[in-house]
Amino acid sequence: MLTLVIQAGGQSQRMGHDKALLPFRGEPLIQRVINRISHLADEILITTNRPEGYHFLGVPLIPDVMLGTGALGGLYTALKAAKHPLVGVVACDLPFANPHLLRACQNILNDPQIDAVIPSTGHGLEPLHAIYRRETCLPAVERALKAGKRRVVAWHKDAVVRTLSPEETAIYDPQGITFINTNTPEEFNQAEKIAQEL
Repeated sequence: MLTLVIQAGGQSQRMGHDKALLPFRGEPLIQRVINRISHLADEILITTNRPEGYHFLGVPLIPDVMLGTGALGGLYTALKAAKHPLVGVVACDLPFANPHLLRACQNILNDPQIDAVIPSTGHGLEPLHAIYRRETCLPAVERALKAGKRRVVAWHKDAVVRTLSPEETAIYDPQGITFINTNTPEEFNQAEKIAQEL
């Protein structure tokens, strides 16, 4: 059983306004993300501290439990709010969110010894397109936050984290587009062009 949590808690400072609500090829970007991956989920949640903009989606909207704790606090909120044993966490600004890659991560978690599966690329880990085991990851993340840590990987030493190598990730992302994000107007426009070409 899988909860999917779309993280819409960022400030969108480089975009200038809430990027999750910008129209991407005719629909709000966050709606596109949900449409791409919702068939995987038994539950869908959105984490946001600006719920007024997201009611139209018709899914539960969850505010951050610990304000001012960045991406790690967002992960904590996602894990705490989820009802199901496995929790997929996906950033709202990934227009090519990849259901095949998420399913592969979920399948690896059939091994009860593994607590999280996180893809990586040549640029590093992608913890906001990954799957976590709630029972073991939640207390590890909570301990890191209580220790004053903010890095999204700060809790990894307390859990068994299976990292997909860039080569493994590429099996499910042969075009290398899954982790294209849209932090700036230029990036947004470029992603739309890629989507149109596809």
